[in-house]
Amino acid sequence: MRNSAPSPGPARSDAARGADAWALSRPGLRDSGLLGLAVVGVSLSAPLTTMVAAPMLALAFWRNAAGAVALLPVLLTRERSTLTGLRWRDLRSSVVAGLFLAAHFAAWLPSLSMTTVAASVALVTTTPIWTALAARISGLRLPAAVWWGLLLAFVGVVLIVGVDVTVSLEALAGDGLALLGAICAGGYVLAGARARERLATSAYAVVAYSVCAVAIAASALLVDAPLAGFEARDWWLIAAITVSAQLFGHTLLNLVLSSVGPTVVSLAVLLEVPGALVFALVLLGEVPPLLALPGVVLVVAGVALVVRASRPTTLVEPGT
Repeated sequence: MRNSAPSPGPARSDAARGADAWALSRPGLRDSGLLGLAVVGVSLSAPLTTMVAAPMLALAFWRNAAGAVALLPVLLTRERSTLTGLRWRDLRSSVVAGLFLAAHFAAWLPSLSMTTVAASVALVTTTPIWTALAARISGLRLPAAVWWGLLLAFVGVVLIVGVDVTVSLEALAGDGLALLGAICAGGYVLAGARARERLATSAYAVVAYSVCAVAIAASALLVDAPLAGFEARDWWLIAAITVSAQLFGHTLLNLVLSSVGPTVVSLAVLLEVPGALVFALVLLGEVPPLLALPGVVLVVAGVALVVRASRPTTLVEPGT
């Protein structure tokens, strides 16, 4: 695992460093196993979340706060040496990632009670599309296949949204929140990739999860949402979501990020869509609307095409 990266020389531009972030690396047996566990973890997130009666802000707060506490011993023992010489600028990207993560949860979690698990997960996993657009805006010329993938995913979104218009306006609003959650998740991924250039996995995760928990707690205070006083069933569900989605999901993805790269990680996360559908069917008996299934397939296919083609072949210096 890479704990830090040497500072690039003056000859390497931001565009060149950005190209490295899209490098594709075939995962070994260990990384493949970790990715498999992570996919199972994030796939459980949406179905389990719909079973929680506690406020969604409380769920987001506890899964992040508990995740930070669980990783703190790792940071203070195995990776303590990585804290030497850290400065504010080394932590700044982790703080930004935590704020984006809080916004992601605040948007996406409520969508699960407004629309179907299938639609919500399909839309929230469009994150690689928004990161690809951010790469293009930053000055990277992307292959034509990326834009075809964007178009394919957009058609899929239109199909899903079209079905939800016929279902209810609440479902349509849930789709919008899921898309907003995907955009915020894109900011989380981009800020996290920059943070991981200098920080170990545990240091980055502890800071990002802690900032996320504090931001959510402040939001809960503003809207008078309780963070405690729930039934035992809710506490068990929150614990299950924390272990599966936060520790085995988010944290394991952050762990392999430095060895396999964000392209492979993003591709693996696409498996959350069919995984969440299977768990929703088993745990909730929820069968997605038949007409929405082609839209889900198109979103997954489009995002997969974007991820596969998102290694820039030509670099364009910013401002040229």
